[in-house]
Amino acid sequence: MEFEGRRRISTRLNIAPLIDVVFLLLIFFMLSSHFVTQPGIKITLPSAATAKLHPEEDIIISITEDSNLYLNEKLVTLENLLEQLEIEIIKTEKKTVIIKADEKIDLGLAVKVMDLARQAEAERLIISTKLEENVKK
Repeated sequence: MEFEGRRRISTRLNIAPLIDVVFLLLIFFMLSSHFVTQPGIKITLPSAATAKLHPEEDIIISITEDSNLYLNEKLVTLENLLEQLEIEIIKTEKKTVIIKADEKIDLGLAVKVMDLARQAEAERLIISTKLEENVKK
């Protein structure tokens, strides 16, 4: 009987299949994940040199560029705005209504909303603006 030298067993690990599996898992999770978009009302406020910060604890009426009305981020129509606004004014201590209107809306719609706020017995009306960036002090 002849003794042969021991054969060396190769212990090298081939990582190419491992990389393939990792990339497949990555693609699977990217395709199966859901991207959550933050809900919100898109409004471009008009600029004003005298704009001031105001706490947003009051009642907010938002008017979007496509004339949708939101009362505290809840979609309302012009017909039921007065009713919903009266309910909100009764619930709050401060009876201030802030109107956030897109700069491209029809002025007539803003006037109607302000009139409805007065009919609902709002004590103060504030028209929300953003501070002009090129204001010289």
